[in-house]
Amino acid sequence: MDTLTHALSGALLARATAGIEKPALPLARRVGIGFAVGAFPDIDVVASWISPLAYLYHHRGVTHSLVMLPLWTILLSLIFALLWRKGPGWKTYAPVVALSLAAHIAGDWITSFGTMIFAPFSDYRHGLGTTFIIDLWFSGIIVAGLLASLIWRHSRIPAVAGLVLLASYVGLQYTALQQAIDFGERHAQAAGIPAVAVSALPRPVSPFNWMVIVEDAAGYHYSHVNVRRDQLKSAGPDAGFIARLDAVYRPLDKAAWDYSPRFGNGGQRAAVRAVFEHQDFAFFRWFSAYPVLHRIDDGDGKLCVWFRDLRFLTPGRDSFPFIYGLCSDAAGPMRPYGLDGDSRFPVH
Repeated sequence: MDTLTHALSGALLARATAGIEKPALPLARRVGIGFAVGAFPDIDVVASWISPLAYLYHHRGVTHSLVMLPLWTILLSLIFALLWRKGPGWKTYAPVVALSLAAHIAGDWITSFGTMIFAPFSDYRHGLGTTFIIDLWFSGIIVAGLLASLIWRHSRIPAVAGLVLLASYVGLQYTALQQAIDFGERHAQAAGIPAVAVSALPRPVSPFNWMVIVEDAAGYHYSHVNVRRDQLKSAGPDAGFIARLDAVYRPLDKAAWDYSPRFGNGGQRAAVRAVFEHQDFAFFRWFSAYPVLHRIDDGDGKLCVWFRDLRFLTPGRDSFPFIYGLCSDAAGPMRPYGLDGDSRFPVH
């Protein structure tokens, strides 16, 4: 989830739960704290200042952990108590701080990227997988709840109603997720694909847009579908950005399937697999969910084997993030690099 939506969700939850602490905090202060703390866990983006690899390992780590939530609650509550020295003690701030942190963790947990809720004891990313990383409907419900709270400022009902609507929306997304998975399972059976796993990833614009993935032993069959659409949509050259993104997703009965082999085709597969399983490439094996060969650069005494994660394939998006591989120069040892456009950078 984007940081602004996290902050707004913290503010909405703070408004909906106003008055649970004794003595009650001033409403504006409480909502402001919810906004700030709702964004706080994303402070871990500073890891990107250290290195791209540090970002991969630590983003959505200890600041997003349920295990660490009590510690962050105490530390942040102490800070607020110091900021308002004439106000109540830190324990009065703890409920709104804890709830806002929990809202952030929940907001990342529902995405397909997931979050390390048991860090630092486990680096496994748990995720419900119902919600795209930037969901305008999700964010819009939060904004509507906050605006209604401004209009009826003496009542918690608008904020509570916003939270109920938000939970209902995620429930709708979960139902669409199951429909997408069921479609993938039916396709695998009809096509005779010996499926290892069937999954689906949320996609932008609509809660009914999904990327369905059928994994076999060698790679991934995938299709971009809308589980409720009954007609193809088209977007001409003058169509807006949102319309172009949405038009890609086809009705289930008109689905088009693509296939990406994990290690490429032909005689290169063994060599590509050896690169993927190299000890210095463990970080990408841990990070990626659907790794496939991106390309091989071989020339001028340099060899690079690049991989990408199909989790970040979004039709209509010009760039592809998180491309990593191993390179050797002049027959030297293979070393990890990242790829940004056509420029590579070392990974430490």
